[in-house]
Amino acid sequence: MKLKAIFFDMDGVLFNSMPYHAEAWHQVMKQYGMNLSREEAYMHEGRTGAGTINIVSLRDRGYEATPAEIEEIYAEKSRLFNLNPPAEPMPGALDLLQQVKADGLMRVIVTGSGQRSLLDRLNHHFPDMFTRELMVTAFDVKLGKPNPEPYLMALQKAGVAPDEAIVIENAPLGVRAAVAAGIFTIAVNTGPLPESALLDEGTNILFPSMQALADEWRTFVDSLIR
Repeated sequence: MKLKAIFFDMDGVLFNSMPYHAEAWHQVMKQYGMNLSREEAYMHEGRTGAGTINIVSLRDRGYEATPAEIEEIYAEKSRLFNLNPPAEPMPGALDLLQQVKADGLMRVIVTGSGQRSLLDRLNHHFPDMFTRELMVTAFDVKLGKPNPEPYLMALQKAGVAPDEAIVIENAPLGVRAAVAAGIFTIAVNTGPLPESALLDEGTNILFPSMQALADEWRTFVDSLIR
């Protein structure tokens, strides 16, 4: 394997933001007469907001939300999320990024997020690690995870083949997208889901945390490229 690039999901991999997202989804669905548990919110992580809303709407109400309602629900979800203090970097994330950079590997962000201040936030916590050219966000894709589109676009932006990259993901749908794109996938189980939720989607290897991955990175990469 000629490794050239590492693709990082953001929420739940670089930032410990998923508890805030899960709580915001749970609360907003309750406001609109639907039920989305905090744990189920983790299962939908990576989907577009519209995709999550319509899955729950069809299940609980028997019909899809209108575009106007989707916009309203998602705006309220974002408002609830933003009431929280800024999410802290995930323990081990900076350590891992420093090792990846020292190895001369490209660092690429692949996120379903549409926050316009994304690069500023990344540069604040992880200086000189990411560039706008090597980011795939909600503004770049039509389909989003679990479709492989975001990871196929990441391959294109980085100019690498599937066997020259590794994906680091924490969400079952993100793992599914990466596996469908034909890329070696590392899952880090930073949330409340059972390990099987990630293993069943076809991840190549599972770590219990970002710190565990950072601690094992040297040994792991050496074994992979030998």
